[in-house]
Amino acid sequence: MEPFVTRRTMLAGAAAVSLIVSAAATAHAATAIDVGALRLVSHAPSFVAQERGYFAEEGLDVTFRFFEAAQPMAVAIASGDVDYGVTAISGGLVSLAEKGAIKVIGGALQEEKGIDGQMVLASDEAFAAGLDHPSKLGGHTFGMTTAGSSFHYMAAKIAQAEGLDDLELKPLQQVGAIIGALKSNQIDAWAIVPHIAKALVASGAAHEIGRIADYLPDYQVTTIFTSAENAADERETTVAFLRAFAKGAADFNAALVDRTAGEKAADEMVALIHGYVYSDKPLEEAAPSIRNGAMRSNEGAALNLTSVRDQLDWFKAEGLVKPGITIETLVDDTYVEIR
Repeated sequence: MEPFVTRRTMLAGAAAVSLIVSAAATAHAATAIDVGALRLVSHAPSFVAQERGYFAEEGLDVTFRFFEAAQPMAVAIASGDVDYGVTAISGGLVSLAEKGAIKVIGGALQEEKGIDGQMVLASDEAFAAGLDHPSKLGGHTFGMTTAGSSFHYMAAKIAQAEGLDDLELKPLQQVGAIIGALKSNQIDAWAIVPHIAKALVASGAAHEIGRIADYLPDYQVTTIFTSAENAADERETTVAFLRAFAKGAADFNAALVDRTAGEKAADEMVALIHGYVYSDKPLEEAAPSIRNGAMRSNEGAALNLTSVRDQLDWFKAEGLVKPGITIETLVDDTYVEIR
């Protein structure tokens, strides 16, 4: 016997199917990606893009993966555990590019004259003993995460400019460990972004003795990178990521770097960033460091290729990467404006 089906039953069934189809479409509408970051103000564009819905507007469902240094992030992207990252170029990152695993696709943080940048610091004890300028770093210890890190590069460039051949580099693996070593006078000097540097100076644990911009003007401090596979085969997703990141950078620059958006916008930006940086402190305590840490993030995620090329040349000259690697192997220049 045929089952009895009424018009109401048919309509109800059709509606149920429609809801299922709609739910399935919604569930598959967003592309899930993992984004690597450090809990630093310099990574604010990614946080802004997330909190203000710019990633969502581009059809991206972002989960952050946090790291303590650049090298582990590069390894995670090469292995496919993370899709996109923002961090400094390191020897490890260059080596992974040489193996065909990753590509630099854009620029983020950059030194700029007139804008606060990375500061060269001396420990309180070393400063009291006369270390009041980078030219006096000879014979002193300088903190870095690992050999081939951006800290290594900056220290080498200072030493080269000042004619120093006896600067001792101390690898301490993580930024937190370097901060602890500087505070306890276990190392004599370091260079770091302003939101960390200014807090150390304000506490009396360290003293500013110079600026990285004096040695590396227009230094492309951090870059945006992804796997070589994403750069080649996931162009739509990669363009969407860069577009959302650039919107976050524009908001950040307007609020805290150029300060053209007004005081209310600045307060809102500080509160947003506080959700990711210094979140273990009350907002009123964290706010000065966040405000003081604002460095320029490149408009449109543009990339300073001249600076990247200089970094690559230094890595090769130091024997930290293979001599045959080219800038084309490291950088995919088809995504953003190249400067």
